[in-house]
Amino acid sequence: MSNVYRVLALFAILAMLVAGCAAPAPTPASAPAAEKPAAEAPAAEAPAAEAPAAEAPAAEAPAAAAGGEFHGAYPYQVPPTGHLNSFVSAGIPNGLGPYWDMLELVGARYYWADGTWMPLAAASWEFQLPDKFVVKVAQGIKWSDGTDVTAKDYVTTFNVLRLFKHTIYKYVDSVTAADDYTVEFHMSTPSTVVERYVLNEHVRATSTYGAIADEVQALVDAGKTEGDEWSALVQKATDFRPDTLIVDGPFSLDVPNITEAQLSLLKNPDSYLAGVIKFDKIVIYNGETPTVTPLVLAGDVDYATHGFPMATEQQYKDMGLRITRAPTYSGPALFFNHDVAPFDKVEFRQAVAFAIDRGQNGFVSLGESGKAMKYITGFSDLLLPLWLDDAQTAELTVYEYDAAKAEGLLESIGFKKGGDGLWQDDTGKTLDFELIFPAEFADWSAAAENLTEQLNNFGIKTTARGVNFQQITAEVNQGNFQIAIQGWGAANPHPYFGLQTVLFSRNYIAATEGKGINFPMTQVVDGAEVDLEAAIVKSAEGLDVEAQKADVAVVAKAFNELLPVIPLWERYGNSPFSEVRVTGIPDDSNKIWKNALYGDNPIVMMILDGTIHPK
Repeated sequence: MSNVYRVLALFAILAMLVAGCAAPAPTPASAPAAEKPAAEAPAAEAPAAEAPAAEAPAAEAPAAAAGGEFHGAYPYQVPPTGHLNSFVSAGIPNGLGPYWDMLELVGARYYWADGTWMPLAAASWEFQLPDKFVVKVAQGIKWSDGTDVTAKDYVTTFNVLRLFKHTIYKYVDSVTAADDYTVEFHMSTPSTVVERYVLNEHVRATSTYGAIADEVQALVDAGKTEGDEWSALVQKATDFRPDTLIVDGPFSLDVPNITEAQLSLLKNPDSYLAGVIKFDKIVIYNGETPTVTPLVLAGDVDYATHGFPMATEQQYKDMGLRITRAPTYSGPALFFNHDVAPFDKVEFRQAVAFAIDRGQNGFVSLGESGKAMKYITGFSDLLLPLWLDDAQTAELTVYEYDAAKAEGLLESIGFKKGGDGLWQDDTGKTLDFELIFPAEFADWSAAAENLTEQLNNFGIKTTARGVNFQQITAEVNQGNFQIAIQGWGAANPHPYFGLQTVLFSRNYIAATEGKGINFPMTQVVDGAEVDLEAAIVKSAEGLDVEAQKADVAVVAKAFNELLPVIPLWERYGNSPFSEVRVTGIPDDSNKIWKNALYGDNPIVMMILDGTIHPK
């Protein structure tokens, strides 16, 4: 690295020290990092009614290049707060975002460009009419304790997930091992989304979680899935702290040497992928954007999925780093606490949507990588043409910035501006709100700052307050907020996933810490009462994608009218990639760049299949 860039890195570090920037707390299990929009929309496909009969990579893979390290970055929790239970928050494995795949394998990863899969723990899978989804576990995969990965591990994994109210159990009522390598998911409500729920789940070891899974099954068999015994078992599983991390992936976690600064994943020579993966070690640097930026500038990090400010992105370009831009199918949204007036009024929420210039908000936050959606439906505009026809799309409201429309909506519910230029509600009380946002996320912090400025300029008094990114999740789930910046969307090709992210997981439907946004799921849309919970579930029912489209259109229209939250913009990656230590990355025309950054991460998939390797 040239002396110029070493000096730049030193200045960046000194600037942070002067500003008092401490290393941020580890990231949430869901994932941080930001991404930028590709000019071409990803060709995401709806789940196929029948999955391809894919085969797991052969054990006799090509010989790996000798040695080599890959250096990534992701915020994680350090022990003792960080632990090895990957089912609950503050778990280190599930706190590593896309790198979790290196430790506990998923069944398969998805290629968004053509709808095919990369098999990992699963060898093949299929829907068996009328009501089964069957997975054949790849044979020859071993846990790091020397035992085989079998169907029992799938049963264990999904039993524990049942305890934690996993959404798959809206469709599946039992998971059984038909034999040592065959898993059967019986669907009480057949749905194509079961495929992705199953294949994208990380398989855990029965030797670690089997006892808890057996207790879950005993309560299920006794019909005791609610009540004191069930709640006690939830608490027991939440508090469980394994002594070791038993993995089936190509790397193991070097637990004794985890520090605040970094951790290491060490290659598992007995992994069936050992011959395919060409790195002996993966180093993950801890921290959010302010901490990771000087590490990238210094050349210590090969790839980072964080959201970087425009000025920082330009520094990376000047260094000769490649900026990879993959869609995330998600981004920041303005969350309302519907228990707090006037957020319970749809006219108020619509007024706020018209009062915000979302294009400006996205650009000041992430430049090219913060792109306002044309339509607000709860899922990405990139997916919209696959699910709604032109006539259905034309019925959606386009919330372009229009202060006059916003004012008219507020006046329609008896609100008025006071002599100080601030809006008052119908009782004469001045509107005055606190907006909380995750302090460590540079792009979301910028979005919060700009949003606060816009709302104040419009006459809605707003004060922004940064909160630790892990704490804010709990605060919102517990309903301890007025308005907040939180995530919308999901890196999944079916709109159902994005809708349930907000309306189930962050609402009273599935939030386990409280009522979340507490948005009532029975609403009136176009003069008719709609059960939104039932409608969202129904939008994914059945094994016929064409039949699902009508239901998706109904839910999209309801979301667009009711605005339970307001997505501000869609985030695309502006992820720097250094080719000093690493090579093999394909050009932008490769199908892998259609993949969702946080759903089926392109770089991690290319490490797993040997495309990316040491120089």
